[in-house]
Amino acid sequence: MIGELMPGTVVCAEAFEDRDEEALFPEERRVLGHAIERRRREFATVRACARQALAGLGLPPAPVLPGVRNIPQWPAGVVGSMTHCDGYRAAALARASDVTAVGIDAEPDGPLRQGVLESIALPRELAWARTASPVPVHRDRLLFSAKECVYKAWFPMMRSELDFDDAEIIFSGTAGAGPEQGAHGAFHARILRPARNAAGRHVGAFSGRWAARRGLLVTAIVLAAAP
Repeated sequence: MIGELMPGTVVCAEAFEDRDEEALFPEERRVLGHAIERRRREFATVRACARQALAGLGLPPAPVLPGVRNIPQWPAGVVGSMTHCDGYRAAALARASDVTAVGIDAEPDGPLRQGVLESIALPRELAWARTASPVPVHRDRLLFSAKECVYKAWFPMMRSELDFDDAEIIFSGTAGAGPEQGAHGAFHARILRPARNAAGRHVGAFSGRWAARRGLLVTAIVLAAAP
């Protein structure tokens, strides 16, 4: 599902059912500590997806430990993102020589809790989210996912915080298909306080894509490496 939103330079792996902990590295087991069973399953499964994506890049398996703000620490020369929600886990990885940043997010296609939309949306976004959608998708949750996706692409590259109101999301190209194909579209994220990354590249916007199917929403951002 997430792979449909990605260019060929990005390798994706996903799972709709959980896997056991047997393949975890000792370092990863230590991070889990005494976590509850649900947390252990999602942790193990999303890392299995990450190692599948590493293999797709021709790289050996490696532990994937959480770093600052729980951002995954990838092997040298790799950029990527992971996501999980009820019924879905995924990882998307690329070589840093091809891609500067990757962000993915998955959410259940259901309404946000009361009050959440108002806390994350700028005025134009709020108006969009409250407008009836031409396809069966919860716009408030889609907006939330896109904002999460922006942060996941931004923070590993910039190493600076980005709040919900620091990026304005504009959706376009909404399309609906049959029940099996779901709906899909694109979005543009304008960063309201743009900056330069460590390589001196000015980052002021992202282009992203989204899809809705099987009761899930997924969003993805890929920033290609500078020529």
